Amino acid sequence: MKIANCRGQEEALNLEDIKKMSYSWNVVSEVLRLQPTIAGPFREAITDFSFDGFLIPKGWKLHRAVHGTHKNAKYFPEPDKFDPSRFHENKIVPYSYVPFGGGAHICPGREYARLQILVFIHYLVKRFRWEKVIPDEEMIRDPILRPTKRLPIHLYRHESC
Repeated sequence: MKIANCRGQEEALNLEDIKKMSYSWNVVSEVLRLQPTIAGPFREAITDFSFDGFLIPKGWKLHRAVHGTHKNAKYFPEPDKFDPSRFHENKIVPYSYVPFGGGAHICPGREYARLQILVFIHYLVKRFRWEKVIPDEEMIRDPILRPTKRLPIHLYRHESC
């Protein structure tokens, strides 16, 4: 709302505004840490290697469970706690947080996704407030967390919009 209050009613966001949305991005990052959009990527071992005392032969299919690091207390103390401050000043250990992949396989659209998410959040918060229709809706993991009734909400337009 701080950014919205500095702009005219119809004035569009610009890149400088997006750069100021660091706390909003920290919130999004924490959401993606707690609930990644995928369970993890599949890869193929291109050579024999040893991992934690086990031989992994060339050609084996490997699955990296994103929750293995996203919920690891070694990298994220109190891993089930929602805490956007974890991402303040980007103090995350490399490859411990991989909602967009990492290394040679990092998503080429990650910055575009960031831009779209932040613009969406800006206009949603600026123009609406919302309430869950089913306040205590149950969540299930199938294989990712999802609401059982599709999370219906009521949107209420802010008076000033």
